[in-house]
Amino acid sequence: MDRRLNLSLVILAISIVALALALDTYGVIYTKTTLDTTGSIITTTVTYGQSEGSSTTTQQSTLNVYSDSACTTAVTSINWGSIAPGGTTSKVIYLKNTGNTPLTLSLSTANWNPTAAASQLIISWNKQDTVLAAGQSVAATVTLAVSSSVSGITSFSTQIIIAGTG
Repeated sequence: MDRRLNLSLVILAISIVALALALDTYGVIYTKTTLDTTGSIITTTVTYGQSEGSSTTTQQSTLNVYSDSACTTAVTSINWGSIAPGGTTSKVIYLKNTGNTPLTLSLSTANWNPTAAASQLIISWNKQDTVLAAGQSVAATVTLAVSSSVSGITSFSTQIIIAGTG
């Protein structure tokens, strides 16, 4: 009986050592590339004429972008920092309609450098088609998402175009 117990203990010990060695030598190859990023913001001014009887009045709305909720510090660029493939990062900006007509908001991008970045990176926001009343301001979250299969891009730049139409 002792011999059988000893044999069982030896087998158990060998199994534990084998498992420990297997766990110790198992590894996953993981590579990580980060993107150094920048971006600039272009806003639009919408001017249009409206007939009222025999006279024409011009209404103008201007959309401004700020970094603070009081809308006192203008934003002209976003530095996204370093982002790993498959990662996302978000920035909060504040938009203010300083004109006298409501604006419907939209976001687009242009002038990607390198041009291949446009298919590997996505810039979006949570205010697409939002109507911003004259004099109103609103917080917007702009998000950059990087494809998990991004390759050949170590840095990029693009223009973010925030437009208001009305």
